[in-house]
Amino acid sequence: QVQLVESGGGLVQPGGSLRLSCAASGSIFSLYTMNWYRQAPGKQRELVAAISSGGSTNYADSLKDRFTISRDNAKNTVYLQMNSLKPEDTAVYYCNTKRFIGATRYDYWGQGTQVTVSS
Repeated sequence: QVQLVESGGGLVQPGGSLRLSCAASGSIFSLYTMNWYRQAPGKQRELVAAISSGGSTNYADSLKDRFTISRDNAKNTVYLQMNSLKPEDTAVYYCNTKRFIGATRYDYWGQGTQVTVSS
């Protein structure tokens, strides 16, 4: 069983920055890829960024210049640094990790943290 708890969301003005954190427990954190997703009102959940156990990163093309994902394996925590925020970044941001047992994939999600970009 994996537990994920996000924090760090809030209200920020356009052009501002936020750093989201996701604390993980219940598994060997360092072995697994960690992901950040977001879901805006009326839209599908989308992948924002991912970081592998070895530290390789992937980003949504439209976000790679402004967002940075990182991890601290000693703290079992993954971060999402968001800079130059825009109103269209407003969404609930979710931490995610996946486990594969045989052919079955298990998705674990945090409760989400609201990010609102508005003046």
